[in-house]
Amino acid sequence: MPTPLVDTFKQLRYQIAHLEDDTLHSEYPELAAFIAQQSLNVAEVKQDLLFIYRFLYVYGRKSDATFTRFRNEIERFALWTWFNKTCSLFSLKREDIEHYIDFVVEPDKAWCSDSVQWRFKQHQGLRKANEKWRPFIARETKPSQQSLNATFTALNVFYKFAILEEQAFANFVPVVKKNCPYLVVQSQINQPDTLSDLQWEYVLRVTEEQCQEDPDLERNLFTLACLKGLYLRISELSERTNWSPVMSHFWQDADGFWFLRVMGKGNKLRDVTLSQDFIAYLKRYRLYRGLSALPRVDEPYPLIHKIRGKGGMTVRQIRRLVAQSFELASLALVADGFTEEAEKLQAATAHWLRHTGATHDAASRPLKHLSEDLGHAKIATTDQIYIQTNIKERAKSGVKRKL
Repeated sequence: MPTPLVDTFKQLRYQIAHLEDDTLHSEYPELAAFIAQQSLNVAEVKQDLLFIYRFLYVYGRKSDATFTRFRNEIERFALWTWFNKTCSLFSLKREDIEHYIDFVVEPDKAWCSDSVQWRFKQHQGLRKANEKWRPFIARETKPSQQSLNATFTALNVFYKFAILEEQAFANFVPVVKKNCPYLVVQSQINQPDTLSDLQWEYVLRVTEEQCQEDPDLERNLFTLACLKGLYLRISELSERTNWSPVMSHFWQDADGFWFLRVMGKGNKLRDVTLSQDFIAYLKRYRLYRGLSALPRVDEPYPLIHKIRGKGGMTVRQIRRLVAQSFELASLALVADGFTEEAEKLQAATAHWLRHTGATHDAASRPLKHLSEDLGHAKIATTDQIYIQTNIKERAKSGVKRKL
C-alpha cells in the first residue's frame, strides 16, 4: 500500500538532510522501509524523492497554500508512477501522463480514504506514518474542473522546474492538458458563486444574535465582516510563514480614511479600504477582546485570535468559524421554511463571501476601486468576473431581435 512521502514544510529540511545522509530510518522508519522496498523495482526512487523534496522546498517557501497544494498533487503522482509504471518520474512519456489523468478521474478504491488523514505524527522521537492515510479522498462524482486544473498546474510547474534543473528533457503536461477529454471549455458566462441576499441576511443576523448567548462568536462575526466586507481571501486573514496579520495593519490616513494592509497572492501587499459599516464591526470585535475601540499603530495583537493559545489562526481554523456560522444560518433557514435556501447554503464555502461582497458592490463602486480592493492585477479580471460588461451589452442588443 502507498505510504505518505512528504511531511510538513517545517519538517522538509530534515527529510532532505536524512535522505542525503542516508539516515531517514532514524526518524522516518516506515518511509525508509517503503523507499528500500520500492528501490528493488525502481532504482531511481531515492533520487526522485530527493528532487521532489527540493522542488517543494523552493515553491513551499512562497506560501503554505502553495506547499500543501503541490505536495498533495506531486506526492500521489510519484506513488502512482512507482507502483503502476515502475519507473522514474523522469522516464514517463506522454501516454503515461494520460494514463495518470485517467487514474485521477477514477482512482483505485484501495488508494482512497473516506476522510482527510494526518500523514506523520510524533511518537517516541520518531515520525510515525499513518496507516489510514491514502493519496485520494473517496467521492461519488468525478473530480471538478477546478480540481483537474490544479493537477495539471502542479505537474506542469514540476516538470518546468525539472527542465530548468536539467533533471528532465521534456514536459508533456501542456499537450496532455490540451487534449484532455475530461476538461470542458468554460462558458463565456461564468457567474461567481455567491450567497443569495436571504442567505447572507441569515448568516449575519443569526451569528450576531448567537453572540448574546456565546460571546466567543464575536470572532465568527468579525471574520464574516472581513471576508464579505473587505473581499478578503481566508489566506489573507490567516497566520502564514512570511506574514502574520495583526491589528496594527489597520491604519488611518491624514484625511481620516481607514485601510487594512494585507498580503495577497504572489506576496503582494495591498491596502483595502474600510467602510463605515465595517468599522462598526471592527469596534465591536475589539471591545469584545478588551481592546480600545480603534487600533493603534503599534498593536501586535493577531487579527483573528485563538481562544486558547497564542498567535493567529490557520486557514483551516478560520474555515471552521465560517462553517459554524453557515451551519447556524442553515438551521434557522430550515426552521423558517426556507429549505431550498438552506440546502444551497450547505454547499457554500468561505470564498463565496468574497464573491458575494464584490458582486453586491459592483453595481455601486467604480470598477477601478473595486479591482484594487480585490487585489486584481488587471481591471479586466474584475470586469470578467463581476461586471461582465460585454456579455450584458450582448444580451441587451439581442433581446429585441425579431424572429
